[in-house]
Amino acid sequence: MRRAARKLLAHRRWYYALALVTACAVATPGYAADAPDDSTVPAVALLKKMHAAARQLDYAGVYTYQHGSTMVSSRVTHVVDGTGERERIEMLDGPQREFLRHNDITQFLVPEKKLVVVERRRMDRFPALLLGDGAAVGEHYEISIQPTQRRIAGRECTVIQLLPRDEHRYGYRLCADTETNLLLKAQTVSLDQGVVDQISFTSLQLGDKVVPGQLASNWNFKDWRVLETAMTPIDLAAKGWRIPFPPGFAPVTQVSRPMKAGRPVSQMVITDGLAAISIFIEPHDPAGPPAGTGVAASKGAMNIYRTRVGEFWLTTLGEVPAGTLRDIAESTEYVPLASH
Repeated sequence: MRRAARKLLAHRRWYYALALVTACAVATPGYAADAPDDSTVPAVALLKKMHAAARQLDYAGVYTYQHGSTMVSSRVTHVVDGTGERERIEMLDGPQREFLRHNDITQFLVPEKKLVVVERRRMDRFPALLLGDGAAVGEHYEISIQPTQRRIAGRECTVIQLLPRDEHRYGYRLCADTETNLLLKAQTVSLDQGVVDQISFTSLQLGDKVVPGQLASNWNFKDWRVLETAMTPIDLAAKGWRIPFPPGFAPVTQVSRPMKAGRPVSQMVITDGLAAISIFIEPHDPAGPPAGTGVAASKGAMNIYRTRVGEFWLTTLGEVPAGTLRDIAESTEYVPLASH
């Protein structure tokens, strides 16, 4: 089982690279009340301001992502100009990697392979926060602004706590810059109040202190191989898939893309406005290497669960409790469409 889990983690390493997103934590045990109240409105408004700041401000700095004894650092430069948003993220630890984004187009540089992977969809990372408009976040989290301020990367920040209203999601603690509302630090806490992971700026420059020249890559990748995966919109329900969603989660993306050896893989992304879950469906290959069923693996707040559904492999992946992913995978059904 452990060997299968390690293989599964390696197989999904690309998705982990794309998952350096904001995480957070709660300070009090248990779950919140069953229904939101008017007190959450100012806090939800602040969450929206934090997300807008990540998209609209010029900033540059170094942030660290930590889970367990593992810590990795990245340097980000974000500039808004007449062409829209431009961003560069350089991973400072481990293999050399860069993300170069211009609005909704992201280039992922893999220097040792002289490879550029192009994604033509928005993939917000820290310090961005919300997925969608965030309008329903208050229905699934009790949100409160704490009276005591903190200091992160030399700047004062306001603490926002998000307590989950059920066991299907983690809670969050965020720290927003008091002057600009930019997210400076986030933590993720498990249902038993253990800190799962955290991400935080260690240095930060804002406004005219940001040098636009830092957006330029250190690599001359003009002649590198370019890989751009074609994605085709699909409707999994119309194809016979019955996938249960946890309360508050709704689909935002359903696509088919070629993966290993051109084999098609279907992907659905569901979100509650803060947490996201990806569901991958790929045909079982009898000639391929054996893979365990009911396999679970984790890395920080990111969990994976894989199982067999008929003649398909179904993998659920997301920054939610492992039980949430297991429930989705084990409850999913495939009802083949009747032939005409």
